[in-house]
Amino acid sequence: MNLYLVRHAIAEERDQQRWPDDSVRPLSARGRRRFERAAAGLRRLGIEVDVLLTSPYVRAWATAVILSSEAGWPAPIVFDAARPRSRPEHALAELSRIAEQRTSIGQGRAIALVGHEPDLTQLASVLLTGEPHALWLRWRKGGVACLRCDPALAPGSATLEEYLPPRVLRGIAGR
Repeated sequence: MNLYLVRHAIAEERDQQRWPDDSVRPLSARGRRRFERAAAGLRRLGIEVDVLLTSPYVRAWATAVILSSEAGWPAPIVFDAARPRSRPEHALAELSRIAEQRTSIGQGRAIALVGHEPDLTQLASVLLTGEPHALWLRWRKGGVACLRCDPALAPGSATLEEYLPPRVLRGIAGR
């Protein structure tokens, strides 16, 4: 199974006046435009997923909606375990349950999760090394990592297949 971990696109700067609740901070217009091109690059690469999960935060949800429309991925599903500062073990347990459930009905070949830093790196680290802080990735906003995993998502059992920075994806899109 492939697990695509996607960092949300560029959001507006933090501003207590405009967004006292950080969960409602949206993507910036520039972030939206740039990620639309990056998502088109994913489509051009032929990357498909069976399930698209996302943090409930507005900026992550908007990133997932762009993936759905521009990359042709399925409609997003809110995944509460992807909220910022969630424990990677909790996210991993929920992801494992979903992966095994989807695999049993033939829809678990590829799952995508849109989330936040440092949570995505910690989740990737657990899957790749078994430890949440053993790995550090310079994960650009809008960047995508593909991990090859067993549907059980056992800690330390994944391999990093590729990391696609948003700039590379925009170049692949060619527009």
